Amino acid sequence: MNMPPLTQRFVLHFGEMGSRWGINRTVGQIYALLFVSARPLNADEITEALQVSRSNVSMGIKELQSWRLVRLSHLPGDRRDYYSAPDDVWQIFKILAEERQRREIDPTLSMLRDAMLESPGNEEDRHAQERMRQMHELIEQLTDWFAEVRRLAPETLEQLMGLGAGAVKLLDFKDRLLRRGARQEDKEGAA
Repeated sequence: MNMPPLTQRFVLHFGEMGSRWGINRTVGQIYALLFVSARPLNADEITEALQVSRSNVSMGIKELQSWRLVRLSHLPGDRRDYYSAPDDVWQIFKILAEERQRREIDPTLSMLRDAMLESPGNEEDRHAQERMRQMHELIEQLTDWFAEVRRLAPETLEQLMGLGAGAVKLLDFKDRLLRRGARQEDKEGAA
């Protein structure tokens, strides 16, 4: 299976980026190949396209399956397994975010909760525990917000993201109105 130049560039880039994201190069390349492929591919086709060992492809597919980023399918009359990436990019984003939360954020929150239950023995520990409490509150707030965002329909999410700086301006406007209202109440209360 020969990759066209554009596909090859994309696959190679994902391999490079994969190592920066904490996955190995081959896993990144397998995912990129499946993502841009017009049809599901079997392990032999992936091996040939990427010029890597079959065992490397097998391990890479297992890793991608553990991330829920690869779908398994079969073709009539063919006993081989075929793999594809989910079609919906929003679904892919949600899966990645959920998996990162499950693998990275949740264990950190658990550790922070445990640390906050301990009785600090000295001033240094009290200071450290207070900093951990602040971190815990921020992470909890972000995970709660993200849980709300994940419930949004993709169309609504696109609209929300499209607001960008407009949402910040709206919040600034709301704050100015609230401050103006508070000053007005202070004036009326003083009179």
